[in-house]
Amino acid sequence: MTAKQVDVLLIGAGVMSSTLGMLLKQMDPSLKMVQVERLDQVAQESTDALNNAGTGHAAYCELNYTPTQPDGSVDISKALSINAAFELSLQFWSYLVETQALPEPKHFINPSPHCSFVWGEENVAFLRQRFQQLKASHLFEDMEYSEDPAQISQWMPLVMQGRGANEKVAATRMAYGADVNFGALSRSLVEHLQTLPDFDLQLNQSVEGLIPLKDNRWRVMLKDRNTGQMNFYISRFVFIGAGGAALPLLQKSGIKESRGYGGFPVSGQWLICNNPEVIEKHHAKVYGKPPLGAPPMSVPHLDTRIIQGKKALLFGPFAGFTTKFLKQGSYFDLVRSVSASNLRPLMSVGVNNLDLTRYLIAESLQSQTARVESLRRYFPEAKDEDWQLSIAGQRVQIIKKDEKGGGKLEFGTEVIVSENKSLAALLGASPGASTSVQAMLDVLEKAFPTLLNSEAGRARLKQMIPSYGESLVQDQALLKRVRKHTLSTLKLAEPVAQINDEPAVANA
Repeated sequence: MTAKQVDVLLIGAGVMSSTLGMLLKQMDPSLKMVQVERLDQVAQESTDALNNAGTGHAAYCELNYTPTQPDGSVDISKALSINAAFELSLQFWSYLVETQALPEPKHFINPSPHCSFVWGEENVAFLRQRFQQLKASHLFEDMEYSEDPAQISQWMPLVMQGRGANEKVAATRMAYGADVNFGALSRSLVEHLQTLPDFDLQLNQSVEGLIPLKDNRWRVMLKDRNTGQMNFYISRFVFIGAGGAALPLLQKSGIKESRGYGGFPVSGQWLICNNPEVIEKHHAKVYGKPPLGAPPMSVPHLDTRIIQGKKALLFGPFAGFTTKFLKQGSYFDLVRSVSASNLRPLMSVGVNNLDLTRYLIAESLQSQTARVESLRRYFPEAKDEDWQLSIAGQRVQIIKKDEKGGGKLEFGTEVIVSENKSLAALLGASPGASTSVQAMLDVLEKAFPTLLNSEAGRARLKQMIPSYGESLVQDQALLKRVRKHTLSTLKLAEPVAQINDEPAVANA
């Protein structure tokens, strides 16, 4: 069978591949591109609304991004970098809204204040210090802090109702936090790409082979999951942005840069409110401190979501132990990912993270009563009958070799690019989708240097992302200028009451 010739082949139809496809098409409309997806719809795995936290991770409220150091200080460096990265996403989305490549912002992003909430003397002291250090940065200068129960009740009434009058509490708030439906965003990106010349979307296609050719191109073998028919493409560049499936596909490529990488899969579950009256009383994303031993994606939060124009209220996620790399994957995914090059790192991480494994198994075995009891720490008057369990998405954390030849567990994301720049892959999870633009700019810089090295290319990128190549962490005037524009364009500075407040009752 004759293979189709393309310039770029994107594997996966989630937010990462779709963002890269949009960036490349904006930079060079002449590129011939195909996007392949194993499922019959776009963005059905980790990117989909109920499979993703949707917080729009800006480090406003996520306390795990500001760890306490041995000397008692709070390290805010990661929070600064994540916030600056999210600002890149907001700039790119703003540009796409203005050029009508994306629909009205309310279809994929809505204002939802980002709050942190803690109780107890030690935790209050931590949050106070965190606030003071973050507030000193212009990135966080609009953050509010309070230890006054009356003020906190205005920010998050459900959290304070029924709480002891003498309980020591504290909270921070960023009024212009965002709720992002990354599934809706990705579907809109792909819908626009489909209107452009030389772009093709192929659904129900599983990647059966990635064969490097002598001219640095790739022969990609696809199997139609409905008919069994084999399809072939030859591409100058391949991007593996397939979420949990990225690791097995990267291994399948055989590039030397893939050696030593392994994956640690983690599942998730939400409690979703089915009582419209309760849903109406809360409008914020309220994050707390994670339980001891919990992975970063399991930071508990009572979370307002806007899904298909309707409000929903979620609590969780509750992490769990799994051997699947995808929600619609196989229980043999983990076993099949073991190879001679990653066996030692996998075994090392397994031995050194037994507490994490035990924690995940215990979370998986929790009863509904135990889960609602956890919820009551954030919503004291929660009733069992108002909440139902829903399965969230799968996450695969990175395992890689350490300096001693063993293994270490990474909780971030990592871009891997082949030496000849013909293949790239994204591994990892948190903060994931929120920093998709930063991650895909990293791919562009490493794999498409000619696009960026030209004066015209850099000017084009600056048009789409005005702060590109400059530091939002260091340049206060630049940050204020771009943030004012994105908050206005994406309508994140509007009163929260303007959001469609029709509750969404989840289907478990």
